Amino acid sequence: MKPTASRLIRALAVAFPAVASAAQDPASCVGLDDAKRLACYDAIYRPVPSAVQPIVPPVARDEPSAREQVATAPSGRGLEAGDYLAKFWELAPEDKRGTFVVRTYQPNFLLPAHYSTSINRAPSSPTHPDGGSFPQYRQTEAELQLSLRAKALENVGFSNADVWLAYTQQSIWQMWNGQDSAPFRSSDYQPEGFYVVPIPDKMGDLGGGWRWRMVQLGVAHESNGYGLPLSRSWNYAYLGTNFTRDDFALRARFNQRLGEQGVDDNPHIADYIGSTELGVAWLPGETTMQLTARTSFKDWNRGSLKFEWTRPVWSAKPDGLRWYVQLFSGYGETMLDYNHRQTSIGLGFTLFQL
Repeated sequence: MKPTASRLIRALAVAFPAVASAAQDPASCVGLDDAKRLACYDAIYRPVPSAVQPIVPPVARDEPSAREQVATAPSGRGLEAGDYLAKFWELAPEDKRGTFVVRTYQPNFLLPAHYSTSINRAPSSPTHPDGGSFPQYRQTEAELQLSLRAKALENVGFSNADVWLAYTQQSIWQMWNGQDSAPFRSSDYQPEGFYVVPIPDKMGDLGGGWRWRMVQLGVAHESNGYGLPLSRSWNYAYLGTNFTRDDFALRARFNQRLGEQGVDDNPHIADYIGSTELGVAWLPGETTMQLTARTSFKDWNRGSLKFEWTRPVWSAKPDGLRWYVQLFSGYGETMLDYNHRQTSIGLGFTLFQL
């Protein structure tokens, strides 16, 4: 091979080894000095990277994705009350969401159809006997409620215990009373703060599948924002607790009215609406049902009963919009009606979770 051709081939071997190795014969390396002969053989026999990369099989995942979990989740399965309560109140470390994350509290609902057997057309109290007369009020109206909460302090005092702030507003609206310009008949406002303490697993195991879940200590103010003679308000402290078993939950709460300064606009309010609340909830499948009784244990003709039923509007979104039915009978459906007895039914929608 001529020297010029040999030099050209060696140059190609350095710049384009794949081309050189295809064009150069190993015999051409014979007779070269040691360094050049090694470079010549390297150029011929150097491994050439493949233009096509091998396909690496994906690493197996231990956990399915969130979308796969939703797709494979069994429909119609009941939600265990204990699991729901733990997530709602963030009782365990894995349920914590941090502070000042706004969530739903009491039911958030709109009832376009709310019918009462006895509209309070002449509200009064012992200290304000003349609250006016409203003969134009209709028995069919609308009711709506907004209720939100946020955690202010996390892991305070006891293990996993939190401090919460909440606000609830309930309004009765004469929406169908166009003749009277559809006024709001009543609006109640309730800010509150409370301390939620989870019960440790060992202490909370009551046997028979029942578990003691939490204790709640709080203070609240409730008023209707009106001036005299329709003003109604009270301040109270409360102590509550919750128990669960499978898809059942039990709740008990005692309200203690705090001292009132000046004239009491609503005497004996605790005797009428009840100082003790007892509730039972059932979560069979997609449906939820709850019954709440309020009593003072002094007069069984007072207090109230309230039944609530919900079901998803869309089964694929059980935490979203739900059908909502509410039945109420007794005293205190609103602050203005604290001493007025009525039975009502409401049909509409509730936002299960924000």
